[in-house]
Amino acid sequence: MTLLTWSETLTLGFPPMDDLHKEFVDRLCDVEHSSDTELPGAWANLVACTERLFERENGWMRSSQFSSTDNHTIQHRVVLNIMREGLAMARAGQSAEVHTMATELASWFAKHIQSLDAALALHMRTSGLAADPRNTLPH
Repeated sequence: MTLLTWSETLTLGFPPMDDLHKEFVDRLCDVEHSSDTELPGAWANLVACTERLFERENGWMRSSQFSSTDNHTIQHRVVLNIMREGLAMARAGQSAEVHTMATELASWFAKHIQSLDAALALHMRTSGLAADPRNTLPH
């Protein structure tokens, strides 16, 4: 069973955000399929990916004066702090706990995309900000 699979239900129609979300799902899949010895590296890659994702979303929210910025960025901060604790746990050999954390993270992420991120993507598209080249990601 896969924790989270990229699908159309996770696509928000704002390609820079969708690309970052897909990368997160890919890194989470790497965690799911990693051995105990591979887990610390896979989790570190997931944390780094999440830092980039959240930094980019936080920047979009700040630059566009998005109305739900405070709530959204608080969620990002809390989740990233928990993920950093998970990295310490992975490095300490607590693989079972980290895999449980990955399962919970997958559930949270799907809900986060379909609620808070969907609102941000809609805001970016309807305000015309999605067309601004500064809001796209280099390929």
